Amino acid sequence: MSAETTISDIGTGLSGARSSPPSIVEISPPDIARRRLAHWGAIQADNVKITRRETFEYGFQARRHLLIAYERAERDDGETLIEGLPKSTLREFNCKLSFVPAGHRFYGWQTPRVLTRVTYFYIDLQESLFDVEPGIALAISPRLFFFDQAVWDTALKLKAEVGNSDPGSRQYAEALSLVLMHELIRLERTASAVVRPLSGGLPTWQRKRVVDFIEEHLSEEISLATLAGFVNLSLFHFARAFKQSFGVPPHRYHSARRMDRAKSLLQKPALSVTQIGVQTGFRETSSFTRAFRKFTGLTPTEYRRHRED
Repeated sequence: MSAETTISDIGTGLSGARSSPPSIVEISPPDIARRRLAHWGAIQADNVKITRRETFEYGFQARRHLLIAYERAERDDGETLIEGLPKSTLREFNCKLSFVPAGHRFYGWQTPRVLTRVTYFYIDLQESLFDVEPGIALAISPRLFFFDQAVWDTALKLKAEVGNSDPGSRQYAEALSLVLMHELIRLERTASAVVRPLSGGLPTWQRKRVVDFIEEHLSEEISLATLAGFVNLSLFHFARAFKQSFGVPPHRYHSARRMDRAKSLLQKPALSVTQIGVQTGFRETSSFTRAFRKFTGLTPTEYRRHRED
C-alpha cells in the first residue's frame, strides 16, 4: 500500500447510495470534498478541502479515535454532535480541535460560509506504537471545539507530512504520532485534575455566567473585583475557585480567550492587524503584536501568512 492515496472522488455518501471505505469520516455529497489520505501505520491523516458553498453532512463511528483539526471553518447554519456531549451550533470554529473517542458517534451538517479546510486524524489503538501505556488511551474523553497549543502544533506538523515522499518522512510522522497521542493523554490528565476536586471550585451555573460574561467583554479590561461581584463571591474565594475550576487564574483565561478570538479574526483578510488588535482590546498595534507573539510564537502577520499557505 502506498503512503498516500488521493480520494477526491471517493464514494462516501451518508444516504447509503454508495459505500464508503471503512473507518473514515463520511461526507455527503461526496463530490463536494477534495481529500488526500496518508497512512503511517498507527495514524492515518485525511486532509479535506470543501470545494463548494453548499450544505453537506458528515459522520463517523469506528473502533479508533478521531482527532479533528479545523483550519478554516465558518458556517451560516448547521450543528455538530459528538456522542456524550451536547450538540453545538457554533458558527465560527477556525483553528479549533475536536476529539471523538473510539466507538463514539460523530455527526454534523453545515452550510459553509467559507470553503472549509479540515484534517481528520484516525488513531488506531491496536498498533504497537501506542503500547507504551496500555489502556490509558481508551479513557480519553470526547471534546468538541477546543484549543490546545501543543496538540494543534503537532497536528499541523503531521498534516504537513501528507504527500511528503522523502525517505525519512514516515519515521518522522510515526514519531509525531506518538507525540500527538501523549499530548492527548496529557490533556486528559490535566482536565481530570481540574474537574475532580471541584469541592471549592465554582458551581456549574457560576462557571457558565463567568465564561459568558468574559466572552461578551473580551475586548475590555475586566477586573477581578468585577468578576467576583458578578457571582457574589469575595475576591479571595473567587480567585481560588476560578483557578480550581479552569486550571488558570482569571486574567490568564481572559488573555487566552482574547488570543483565540484574534486567531479567528486573522482568518478574515478584510480586517487589518490594527483593526483586529482594537477588536480584541489593544489600543496599539505594537502591544497586540507582542501579546500575540508571546501566546503563539508568531506575529499576527506571520500567523495569517501561515494560515494562507
